[in-house]
Amino acid sequence: MDYLPRHLHDPGTSFFLLGPRGTGKTWWVNHTHPEALLLDLLDPETYRRYSSRPERLIELLDSHPRGRCVVLDEIQKIPELLEVVHLLIERHPDLQFILTGSSARKIRAAGVDLLAGRAIRRTMHPFMASELGERFDLKQALEVGLLPVVTESRNPEETIRGYVTLYLEEEVRAEGLVRKIGDFARFLEAVSISHAGVLNISNVARECEVIRKTVEGYVSILEDLLLAFRIPVFTRRAQRRVTAHPKFYLFDAGVFRSLRPAGPFDRSEEIEGAALEGLVLQHLIAWNQYRGGRNTVHFWRTPAGTEVDFVLYGEDGLLAVEVKNTRTIHSNHLRALKAFRADYPECVPLLLYRGPERLRREGIQIIPCYEFLRELTPERPLPGM
Repeated sequence: MDYLPRHLHDPGTSFFLLGPRGTGKTWWVNHTHPEALLLDLLDPETYRRYSSRPERLIELLDSHPRGRCVVLDEIQKIPELLEVVHLLIERHPDLQFILTGSSARKIRAAGVDLLAGRAIRRTMHPFMASELGERFDLKQALEVGLLPVVTESRNPEETIRGYVTLYLEEEVRAEGLVRKIGDFARFLEAVSISHAGVLNISNVARECEVIRKTVEGYVSILEDLLLAFRIPVFTRRAQRRVTAHPKFYLFDAGVFRSLRPAGPFDRSEEIEGAALEGLVLQHLIAWNQYRGGRNTVHFWRTPAGTEVDFVLYGEDGLLAVEVKNTRTIHSNHLRALKAFRADYPECVPLLLYRGPERLRREGIQIIPCYEFLRELTPERPLPGM
């Protein structure tokens, strides 16, 4: 596969590089650090050698010249190695460790605190449209997503279908995160219906026929595996009552589409609308994290149902973003943004749609979604911010 430059930059010190499988972490490391000493902990022989005696890493590095970059790929497989890494960073500050991982659970439980802030955290996301450039196809992104392992596949549709199986087998089952894989598989299908919506744990539990506490644990597993996230409601200086429950999103539009059941009562435009909203959010989150996490991402919703899809707040300002899966904008599409602006007059309201033209109505910027995603890079703020 040809290497495509990513927006992720090496901080020049030891760091955790987290991200779901297939986002291109190892690909990026191999390209940016071709001379690094690489230990692939997914390799059975390497796993056996270092899981039985983690201090073997000290002996290995003692036999190599100083000033090297050391990559421990999928560090969550042997979290005990983090104690050794901590010791080596103390002894040899000239060493740079890149610790890649696809599960935050074991790392958080057994290692991050051990490094006492000596290794920062970075996250690798699916491709951003600006990384793909002319290769970015909005229609394809909504159908199969933007995971490099999928977009670079000869058969993207087949690859994205197998992606969930990869996690069920290699992550969930291998790590012993759940007792009943069948229950978890039903949960994945049920929770996919909540994508881009307010998450109701009780409804999901009833749908997949497990108790509420189990579903809460399953949602936490998805978040720990970096496969999903919840965004909170924006409440700063609230002028009116707002809802209290977060919205739920799977991390990639293709993963959502592969999980989301579709039948005769499901409208295709609703599913595509949820996929589009999720695609925009994954770009906003990637943009913000690659930019240094200067902002927080929220949504805004009143008890009456008036909702703004995304609110970004932080060093870059206050931006309200509404996403519409339509080629034509009507006055009712602006209602939520106008309500939010009435409460927060300093905000910049922005509406994204599927049409071809940039417009401005009633002080609201209206931008084609394709153009917005293509132009979104961490080097500059969002439009209006």
